[in-house]
Amino acid sequence: MQLVRLGGKGLIAFGVLLSGFVISEPAPYELFMVVQIAIWFLLGLKLSRTTCVLLVLLLVFNIGGLFSITVMNDMSGAPMYFAVSTFLGLSSVFYAAVVEDDPWRLELVFKVWIVAALATAILGILGYFNAFPGAHVFTRYDRAMGAFQDPNVFGPYLVGPILYMLYRLLTGRLIISPLLVAGLLVLVLGVFLSFSRAAWGLLVFGGLALVVVMLLKERSTAFRLKILTISMVAALVLVLALVIALQFHQVSDLFTNRAKLVQSYDGARLGRFERHKIGFLMAMERPLGLGPMAFGKIYGEDEHNIWLKSLTTYGWLGFVTYQIMIWSTISMGFRYLLRERPWQPFLMIAWIMIVGHALIGNVIDTDHWRHFYMLLGLLWGCYALEHKQMRRQRAASVNTATAS
Repeated sequence: MQLVRLGGKGLIAFGVLLSGFVISEPAPYELFMVVQIAIWFLLGLKLSRTTCVLLVLLLVFNIGGLFSITVMNDMSGAPMYFAVSTFLGLSSVFYAAVVEDDPWRLELVFKVWIVAALATAILGILGYFNAFPGAHVFTRYDRAMGAFQDPNVFGPYLVGPILYMLYRLLTGRLIISPLLVAGLLVLVLGVFLSFSRAAWGLLVFGGLALVVVMLLKERSTAFRLKILTISMVAALVLVLALVIALQFHQVSDLFTNRAKLVQSYDGARLGRFERHKIGFLMAMERPLGLGPMAFGKIYGEDEHNIWLKSLTTYGWLGFVTYQIMIWSTISMGFRYLLRERPWQPFLMIAWIMIVGHALIGNVIDTDHWRHFYMLLGLLWGCYALEHKQMRRQRAASVNTATAS
């Protein structure tokens, strides 16, 4: 039995590790996770009512996408697109189920995620500075992208591990602080060199939100002072590291360009924001949507907006389902955020990340981001644990009342 448990942990760990290496679709992550998911459910992994709600939402979302294929003239690439979409939805349900089955797997997932993030961040940093022959394959448009297809996915992928390491720094023993600070510097540099404005915004939002939630949660004045002090020191160290990085002309020139809130391709005629407006108006006339990648073929660029993407690629059905899924996820998390539970730190970080992804979704597509679906599953796994805990408490209250 012990060997089976260790084998299960190994499978989960290897799957999370592969999430940091997505250079093409289908990626090794998909191929491995398909086999893993099948093995787990064949061996008896169960879905609770809470997890089934997530499953239904994700299936209906993807059914909306399948309907959109019927209006396409050129369906090349569409079957593979929705195969990946459906798989990612199932992977989310899988993470929810394994977390509900054993909440201690949350710590395993986040620790392995740190390892994967450090590995891909180091590749991105080395690639950016062309540290060895062929290192440029880990960059695109002079921006670090690690073992990903796009810097705009690479950057946000690193933020979850950053928040977990920051949490450990704020709450853990001082003896491990140097290791955590070193890891944070590597990951933050990776986010910075991705030159992804969405990743920068997600990092700032996530860091501030984490500190605020922890200040609300902790009642001790001394501990609140510790959180504030360490947060300020960490912020100063990171600022100093970024100032040093900006001394390189290659870095400072690209930073000056990317730091503009509105780029030329955002506000120009048929730029990102005008395409958003056109896309929403067009989608209002197409209940079944346009089909995957059809919008990009028409206007030369993808939607770069997850709300528009859910309309054009998954139709009205997918759009409504996506709205229900995201806002119910956020509202449930807000309700459970400060409850004293063993899984509360992981719920807190995953919830902050999902809220952050909902915000950056206004300027970027997130529907095929592996770590987004992993976060969604981890969060719903925490909700399932919370619902199970509440049922136990109600049953205990009934038994106490009956006994008295």
